[in-house]
Amino acid sequence: MAVRIRLKRMGKIHAPFYRVVVVDSRKKRDGRVIEEIGTYDPMPNPSKIHIESDRALYWLGVGAQPSDTVRKLLVLTGDIARFNGKEDAVSRVEISEVDRAAAAKEAIEAAEATAEKSKAKFAEEKAKTEAAEKAEAATDEAAESDAAAEEAGE
Repeated sequence: MAVRIRLKRMGKIHAPFYRVVVVDSRKKRDGRVIEEIGTYDPMPNPSKIHIESDRALYWLGVGAQPSDTVRKLLVLTGDIARFNGKEDAVSRVEISEVDRAAAAKEAIEAAEATAEKSKAKFAEEKAKTEAAEKAEAATDEAAESDAAAEEAGE
């Protein structure tokens, strides 16, 4: 029997939630499973991954093959590294929401600074254009008044 570690889809239509399960490869995607070893919720930011490491290592040890997606999840949790003999493997899922919030705040501040620079540049160009138009209008009025004075003086 070929055993796979794969995802079983749960949740609503536009709100998926997955269970990480061990199943016979011939069974349906959401069919009967041998064991549930974790969950994966992709909707929150950052997504939530909970896998029972000891059970995942057991199933990998007895020959269960993870699907591509589950393999990526196991890499993130550090279970694949532990299975390959790296006992000091650290989970890559150490990025916290605080770090992401700080990064998002910095990105927003950078975007606002760029917008302010753009607004200032636009306002400066607009002021130069208006000053040039006023100067041109004043020159035209002076030329018209000189022409009118010459006609009156004749």
